[in-house]
Amino acid sequence: MNSTMTTKDSSFIEQSARQRVKNVLDEGTMRELISPFDRITSPWLAKQGIVSQFDDGVVIARGTINGEQTVVAAIEGSFQGGSLGEVSGAKIAGALELAVEENENGNPMSAVLILETGGVRLQEANLGLAAIAEIQSAIVALRRHRPVVALVTGPVGCFGGMSISAALCSYIIMTREGRLGLNGPLVIEQEAGIAEYNASDRPFIWSVIGGKQRFESGLVDSYISDSQSSAREAVEQYLNQGVPTIHRSEKYSDLLEAFLRLDTQDHIAPHDAQQVLLEGVASHE
Repeated sequence: MNSTMTTKDSSFIEQSARQRVKNVLDEGTMRELISPFDRITSPWLAKQGIVSQFDDGVVIARGTINGEQTVVAAIEGSFQGGSLGEVSGAKIAGALELAVEENENGNPMSAVLILETGGVRLQEANLGLAAIAEIQSAIVALRRHRPVVALVTGPVGCFGGMSISAALCSYIIMTREGRLGLNGPLVIEQEAGIAEYNASDRPFIWSVIGGKQRFESGLVDSYISDSQSSAREAVEQYLNQGVPTIHRSEKYSDLLEAFLRLDTQDHIAPHDAQQVLLEGVASHE
């Protein structure tokens, strides 16, 4: 813990998913939906000798942030690497669809996604992929009404299909410890070789996909410190900004043009990658 932090303002990263949800909501307003007491578990893990968890690694709650109705979904990175299967994915999709329905009925409701996930759970690959597709569809539907804020802190990061889900959100907030990418470091090392991408080289990994790099490349909206107050204040700030005029995912063509001009014959350094990305972002402004 940072010695300058008070007990109340301790590390956000070191909290459990349930504590993180409680932290971002107004005090006393958290009402958990599909809680562990409902005992809705994955039907597939036990068949493979894996101990299931009563919340399947995802916490869903509704409450208020600055008095505004909000639904919050948080993935528990310590359970199965934050992977999403049929049940956990359906819980997030259902929460987002609830918010869409509330907005269509004239009751404004925003959403916050606290993402600590390696992506789809391999033991439930097809069902997990289907659930992530439903999550992405619900994000696009909800962001027309109210902001959908993604919070990527650490230490698992946000990879696979859920990295695409994050990119579809209205805003992305990251800490220095957060990592965001389509493939995780171990997957890239396995496919490209350790000489190309050494997953154990932490400074290199964070220089490529860490929060500071992603922010300075213009791919995320905010880069915050690891404290409960920073996370809460950043979420409040972006919810107050409302729906952006143009969402990040609607600017893809500018980044694509920058990538097409990239010479892939040479090994690109993190700084050079940042310049390419900034060029694409700037061309839309």
